Amino acid sequence: MQIVNFAEQNSVMNHFMAELRNKKYQQNRLLFRNNIRRIGQLMAYELSKTLDYQPKTVISPLGQTTIPLTKQSDIVLATVLRAGLPFHEGFLDMFDNADNGFVSAFRMYINREHTEVGIHTEYIATQSSKNKTLIIVDPMLATGGSLAAAIESLVQAGRPKKIHICCVIAAPEGIEVVKEALPEDSTIWCASIDQGMNENKYIVPGFGDCGDLCYGEKLQSFRKVAEK
Repeated sequence: MQIVNFAEQNSVMNHFMAELRNKKYQQNRLLFRNNIRRIGQLMAYELSKTLDYQPKTVISPLGQTTIPLTKQSDIVLATVLRAGLPFHEGFLDMFDNADNGFVSAFRMYINREHTEVGIHTEYIATQSSKNKTLIIVDPMLATGGSLAAAIESLVQAGRPKKIHICCVIAAPEGIEVVKEALPEDSTIWCASIDQGMNENKYIVPGFGDCGDLCYGEKLQSFRKVAEK
């Protein structure tokens, strides 16, 4: 299995990552969402180099030429709601005609100390990924539970020929969990692989709750904590 860590390379992606992590810039939700989207665009471009291409003849007003093209209808681009939406848009900017899938999954603390979490998948809307390239984008790969649940749900709609997992920030622990849910020929793409997670299962140094930073903090009344 291949794991790509773009933090090991020098590129403009590092500039967007710096702004995502910066507490001062995080106060601007539009900038935060745009930076997530830009990273999605750059990552989609890099991923596109690994896809299958066939030569196609293109006719211009002055002649014709042959250009290698990939069949975008053979791509299913899926994300986990809600934090994944700006990241998903960045990929859609590159893969205009890809099919799409959406998974509603959330994590809920299962003890009052907020040190253990459970993952719940409530809703899925997707097109078949049978014999297609399935690209699952989720900005945060922390425990890996929500992504593993998304993989399981999406594969039920048709077994893909290839799976790519794309995230902005990943924890090593989450990568290990997701690897167990993936075929060996899959690829995990990360803008950064961070140190790990704290006692509340947030990535460190990370940048906080991606969904809240993009769209506003969730109501406390929906953050249910079950008695252990």
